[in-house]
Amino acid sequence: MEDSNHGSPRPTAGDETSSPDSHHSGASFQRKVAAVSSPAQSVARLTLPGVMDAEGRVDESRLRMHIFKNGGVCPSERGLAWSFLFGMYPCSSTTLERPLLQEQMVVRYRVMKRKWQQFLPLAVRMHLNGTDAELVAAVRYFDQRQALAQQHTQDQSEEVRDRLAFLELQAQILFERVTFDQEELREATRIIDKDVARTNRDLSYYQGEGSANLLVLRDILITYAAFHPELEAALLKELDPQLYAHLVTDSMESFTFCHRWLLLGFQREFEHSDALRLFEILSCDHLELISQQVDRARYKERLARKCGTEDNSESELQAINTDFTFELFICAAILLENRESLLRCRDEVQLIQFTSSLQGTLELNSTLKKAEHHLYNYCKRCARDYICCKTDNSKEEDFLYQIRSLLVLR
Repeated sequence: MEDSNHGSPRPTAGDETSSPDSHHSGASFQRKVAAVSSPAQSVARLTLPGVMDAEGRVDESRLRMHIFKNGGVCPSERGLAWSFLFGMYPCSSTTLERPLLQEQMVVRYRVMKRKWQQFLPLAVRMHLNGTDAELVAAVRYFDQRQALAQQHTQDQSEEVRDRLAFLELQAQILFERVTFDQEELREATRIIDKDVARTNRDLSYYQGEGSANLLVLRDILITYAAFHPELEAALLKELDPQLYAHLVTDSMESFTFCHRWLLLGFQREFEHSDALRLFEILSCDHLELISQQVDRARYKERLARKCGTEDNSESELQAINTDFTFELFICAAILLENRESLLRCRDEVQLIQFTSSLQGTLELNSTLKKAEHHLYNYCKRCARDYICCKTDNSKEEDFLYQIRSLLVLR
């Protein structure tokens, strides 16, 4: 899978990188280490049909629909599409507004990072044992980048410095009351340092001087953990009671392997390019049971039932468990596809051994279709639990058709 770059990033006032036109000795280094933000991306346009208007505003529902039905976006547009998908830019923002929004976010991130670094100064630098030569080199490259960023800050005009100072003051006020738990943050940092060291360095993003991006990743993860300290077998019970009962009976109900699948985004079960596609599909929320489309279909059915009852009382459909997100149906699809092998597992060791053997063996399109099928059947059963006593089956089929129409993949 290609890197999702939109050309060599040119730094803005808020970037922690130096300009390629200055400091020629660092030009080669600059091209290999990703910038915190890319101004070229903030003014770029999505070429997805019907998604972006002339002024750069995005139709969010069409974007999410496109990502789901086309199995993701092409790598060249992934960076910009993700910035809307994950709320970095409001879909209502224009091309002219986004560079300013980006500058504001860069300053906010810098203030957030500095806050936890001042609170836990010993965690600022990653502690190395010296045996990982690549990590040692990564720290060296990262330090070079920081030095270039510091030089770039000194070269800014007075107007830029004044504008950034105002944005920084706003950010400081915004995060002034945020407090940290020292033990929790220290433990989070310890875990992150272990995870960063285990990051897949075969990706071009982390190779050579790009290994400095391991430290960029570390800072992002610790900053997130500092400001978001809070970081699912019930669905299996719904879909396959026998398999669920087997796992519970043999004290395997912790489903540790499912937690790993979710935390790592199925990175080990699918090829990297497919894992990125799946990440996009899951993130578009198109199939979530709490989506607007499903809510609309359920509302129409409730309204029809209310109008059709003599006592004019409103009766509810069988409640759908909104905690059953589509990623859980992905887990369920994998489990049910390997049902017989799982039933032969007699303890948690055998269970983990088997699920580990699945790494790199799963095919994404097939898994998506199975997960879609299980989701549809779940919605269908919830509808029929309510409608089974009614004589008019046409309304049931109409409701189910509305649900099914949301699930069809091209």
